[in-house]
Amino acid sequence: MTTLSPTKGPIGEPLDRVDGRLKVTGAARYAAERKPSAPPLHGVIVGATVAKGRVTAIDAAAAEAAPGVRLVMTHRNAPKQPEFGPARIAGNRFQRARPVLGDDRVRHWGEPVAFVVADTFEQARAAADLVKVTYEAEPHAIGLEEHLRDAYAPQTINVGMPTDTEVGDFEAAFAVAPVKVDETYHVAQQHHMAIEPHAAVAEWDGDELTVFTASQTIANARASLAATLGIDKEKVRLVSSYVGGGFGGKLGMRAETALAAFAAKALSRPVKAVQTRRQTFYTVGHRPEAIQRVRLSASRDGRLTGVSHEVWMQSSPVEEFAEQTASSTRALYGAPAILTRHRLVNLDMQGGEPVRAPGEAPGLLALESAIDELCHKLGMDPVEFRILNDTQIDPEKKKPFSSRHLVECLREGAARFGWADRPKSPRERREGAKLIGYGVSAAIRPNYIGPCAAYVRVAEDRSVIVRTDMTDIGTGTYTILTQVAAETLGVPLAAVKVELGDSRFPVSPGSGGSWGAASSASAVHDACLKVKAEMARTDEARVFEATGSVKGMRDTQAYKDFSQYCFGAHFAEVEVDEDTGEIRMRRMLGAFAAGRILNAKTARSQMIGGMIWGVSSALFEEAVNDPRTGHIVNGDLGEYHVAAHADAANVDAFFIDEHDERANALGAKGVGELGICGAGAALANAVFNATGVRARRFPITLDQVIAGV
Repeated sequence: MTTLSPTKGPIGEPLDRVDGRLKVTGAARYAAERKPSAPPLHGVIVGATVAKGRVTAIDAAAAEAAPGVRLVMTHRNAPKQPEFGPARIAGNRFQRARPVLGDDRVRHWGEPVAFVVADTFEQARAAADLVKVTYEAEPHAIGLEEHLRDAYAPQTINVGMPTDTEVGDFEAAFAVAPVKVDETYHVAQQHHMAIEPHAAVAEWDGDELTVFTASQTIANARASLAATLGIDKEKVRLVSSYVGGGFGGKLGMRAETALAAFAAKALSRPVKAVQTRRQTFYTVGHRPEAIQRVRLSASRDGRLTGVSHEVWMQSSPVEEFAEQTASSTRALYGAPAILTRHRLVNLDMQGGEPVRAPGEAPGLLALESAIDELCHKLGMDPVEFRILNDTQIDPEKKKPFSSRHLVECLREGAARFGWADRPKSPRERREGAKLIGYGVSAAIRPNYIGPCAAYVRVAEDRSVIVRTDMTDIGTGTYTILTQVAAETLGVPLAAVKVELGDSRFPVSPGSGGSWGAASSASAVHDACLKVKAEMARTDEARVFEATGSVKGMRDTQAYKDFSQYCFGAHFAEVEVDEDTGEIRMRRMLGAFAAGRILNAKTARSQMIGGMIWGVSSALFEEAVNDPRTGHIVNGDLGEYHVAAHADAANVDAFFIDEHDERANALGAKGVGELGICGAGAALANAVFNATGVRARRFPITLDQVIAGV
């Protein structure tokens, strides 16, 4: 029998990132830093300057004559590509062909209309400014509120959820309720804003293509690129070893990747293309602007009798996306009557897509604000109200939760935060011109797991290699897979080497939907168990290897029998300047229940990051479209504000001890996006507690506060 040396189990330990030194020294290479076999040429995208219409003329003569220019690609000389197809397709939207420069149509401002390739980036950028494009503009629609009359019901919403649901008779419950809320909330269009812009370095070797790119899901991007190029995906290799943030914006293939591949083929040279920050506002999707009507009814003792959540959001006639904004409302509270609806309005803008907890983040911003409004009407402690309306049975699916510790999060979070000392009514506490307020909100997010495979190899010297095409988008995947392999095999952490983000490796669902850690860790765990079993059957000193796998959630009995979610509670203290309306978050605490934690340090970091996103959603983030052109007037980091260090001081998070054996073999759940869910509402509720001003339009701007104080 071959054995491995025992080691202290590292799963759950707050270990430093195994790739930390590589990142801080610059040795970790991101897409734009990868070096192909020869120095690459550089490509720059030229974007359309009308919201809708067609290109009638392109004068590229000056650009083609500019120094260093090798190619100006337009729809007139771009390779033939398949049609984009209908706005809604069956199956994985991220694997569809995405033609670029495929015709003369302009579907939104900023859509690529030319691609200039030169010896240097500076030459390509200068030449791109010389391309003159003439358009025939067509009438366009920009502005959600102005076009609500055109709303329609999609067949389904994101991840195949039903568009509308109804449990019980909400209208009847609402009609007779003694206490009720009926308010409308507006959430602005928001963008991913990952630190790493979208980039690709493409190189052909005969008929085989290698692309270094920034991708969250290798399999999706590979399939989409192959379909766009019209070649077998086995001829395409994608490599994304490190990703500098994704947040949903890198779930699929983007224009720069296809354009770099086209140009590299045409010029028989590697080509690099990196989008500018402003271009990502147009060539990458966003969280749709949404209007949400929330109605709540309750008895005088605080028991919910009905909940209704109706959503109208921006979509695109080119590609439909229906964010599951009201989906969390279906499972958070135990009301006997629950109604949810989703409606879309097609506008001539880049289509929406998943962004940082799609659906749950904007939906809970509205729902948890409305819950606070109801608590104020009832004169009831918002923590005790939520505890009173807790449920261990999913109200919609009528089956038990695999685990649900929302009450524990509320109680322990309240105790640590000092909730009992909160101001009991608005404007009760002040420090000079500063009004002080406390706010709370609940958090819920589905626990997903995707089909995943991983390869594990134990060499004769007992060193271990782990491979899967799972990506690390800054969340610590390299580290947690090292921990899982080391503990399962009984080897030191230093003996394990994890290799990620290469399409030659076993296929994973990628990083997204908070399923990355649980899916990949479960597959690695399975592969390690297979290796251990094989080693136990022989004393032979040799290499042992195995491929492990885990089923997707829809194929497991546990997901059929139980409703699977993660839960949490947010507590926030703010100060509001009575004279200027300026809001400052003083401190914030999050309490979360998310199954077994694989790394206490990286998990806590993710929760804090998510909470900071919540601060951004509530107080800062808003993309503003010029209705005349579709141009985003604040499309850069100078004007599109996200929370900075000064806005996020004193943020902390902790986990309730939980091991959900119904989730997977490791008992772990996804934590990535749970931190943002409900976080913004805690800020908004704290602002009301401080000032008496109830914000229903997000982000909360100074004028809203000043008008009320």
